[in-house]
Amino acid sequence: MSRPAVFFDRDGTLSREVGYVNHITRFEPFPFAVDAIRAVNAGNRLVVIVTNQAGVARGYFPESLIADVNGVLKSRAESSGAKIDGIYYCPHHPSAGVPPYRQDCDCRKPRPGMLHRAAQDLGIDLSRSWVVGDRLGDLELAWNVGARACLVKTGYGMGEIQYWMADWKRQPDLIAENALDAALQIIESH
Repeated sequence: MSRPAVFFDRDGTLSREVGYVNHITRFEPFPFAVDAIRAVNAGNRLVVIVTNQAGVARGYFPESLIADVNGVLKSRAESSGAKIDGIYYCPHHPSAGVPPYRQDCDCRKPRPGMLHRAAQDLGIDLSRSWVVGDRLGDLELAWNVGARACLVKTGYGMGEIQYWMADWKRQPDLIAENALDAALQIIESH
């Protein structure tokens, strides 16, 4: 039987938006990140991280750094009794770098490749799932697979709300202060 999931964007949603995280010391998880993950766990939903990491294609950092950074987040979660069920990333860019990283792939948000892969790997019901992120592309990712979308005010979120959201063709299903607020509202709504 498939289960719903909450897909979290990483940078700007679970960690500070610092531009490209080109060194492990630049990765700064928000203090509430682990609590957000734990809240989703308690709500009997899977937790999956989905993140575009075009810095690989652009030559800003090696692909191995993504595993190191994601390992820090996973370790912090596990040491606090929280569980991340999967982490998916896109290292590609359609016009920067060289193959195999320079490509017009199906995994770069807002395209649905990462969510489809996670659904297949983890038995996720996308129609009962949420995507939580700080940019329009995160919301479009949700809508592209029939999931619901939550915009957080962290990262680029406040700028999206103040300057661009009024012109979007579709509005977020939920707006939250941060990932923890999003997690609590999503769990309480069902």
